[in-house]
Amino acid sequence: ANAFLNLVHQDGRLERLRARYFGHSDRLNFVDTREFWRHVRDRLPEFRAHFEQASQLTGIDWRLLAAIGYQESHWRAEAVSPTGVRGIMMLTQSTAQQMGISDRNDPQQSIDGGARYLRVVEKKIPERIQEPNRLWLTLAGYNVGFGHLEDARILTERDGASPDLWFEVKQRLPLLADKAHYQTVKYGFARGQEAVDYVDKIRNYYDLLVWFTTTNDRKTLQHLLTADAG
Repeated sequence: ANAFLNLVHQDGRLERLRARYFGHSDRLNFVDTREFWRHVRDRLPEFRAHFEQASQLTGIDWRLLAAIGYQESHWRAEAVSPTGVRGIMMLTQSTAQQMGISDRNDPQQSIDGGARYLRVVEKKIPERIQEPNRLWLTLAGYNVGFGHLEDARILTERDGASPDLWFEVKQRLPLLADKAHYQTVKYGFARGQEAVDYVDKIRNYYDLLVWFTTTNDRKTLQHLLTADAG
């Protein structure tokens, strides 16, 4: 057993397994998690049907769409950023136009548009890339832009690593903010670390929502949803 563990550690398999299953698990602190459960109780019920409807239309797990919506706006339909993105899925004006969305502040339109746009990005990912790497790369492309994702994959390949593995690409995305690197790729500067954090947080929120919808531990669930109530 020790010999096997030493082998998988030396050839990188152990680190890849850790990244696949636990690489996102340190992105939320206690306050983040408590706030999340409060919003599951107070905000999610208003929008859950919209997420489920978008799931039926696109085939994307509604809990993943909800996790994206939470990361984007904390499930606030009226959310607006200083850069002009708005709505529960924080769509840009250009993305809204591309998806045929007339009112970004309308929750159903925003969620539907965000879900369909996620599919647009996913279809650009090379077919050879399998899950879960396909999903994590799609989320990164959704956040930072597909062109910047491709630049990070090129940097990954230049380093002799696999551009098809999220574990490898996430290490190169932050380099897109470094002039020495972004001047060597097509799409230039990007806040790549933000994309890494974005994916990791969505993975956490998705894990929590999966637990929320499947757990038989009703006592713990009740405690989480009633904490701070009233």
